[in-house]
Amino acid sequence: MKAYRVASPDGTKLDDFATLDALSAFERDLAHMKKNHTVIRGELGHEPEVTALDVDVKLPTATVEDCIDLSKWKAERTTGEPIPLPTAQPLRYTATATVERWDNNRWMVTEYKPDGNQTC
Repeated sequence: MKAYRVASPDGTKLDDFATLDALSAFERDLAHMKKNHTVIRGELGHEPEVTALDVDVKLPTATVEDCIDLSKWKAERTTGEPIPLPTAQPLRYTATATVERWDNNRWMVTEYKPDGNQTC
């Protein structure tokens, strides 16, 4: 949320928690927001659940399914003008993250796939 509030990963340590495709996707979103002078206000709701876990391998992995709740999420221009969500955008939808436990004992998000067509 810190990165989305300012449309920039600067000072957020985003790369301490996401890598590979996930980090690239977040950075693309933030660059698009910065180009369009948009930021996020409010809060993003989560209901994460680990749906798969494999710790008996060299690189432990997990799959986390989350119910994203946009009911308190507000997009606006940097001027303060509100930007309404698209009318087809559900306020609650699923997202799936793949995470790996790296040598530093930190779980890193390697893939993140929101699915705005799958409500929860």
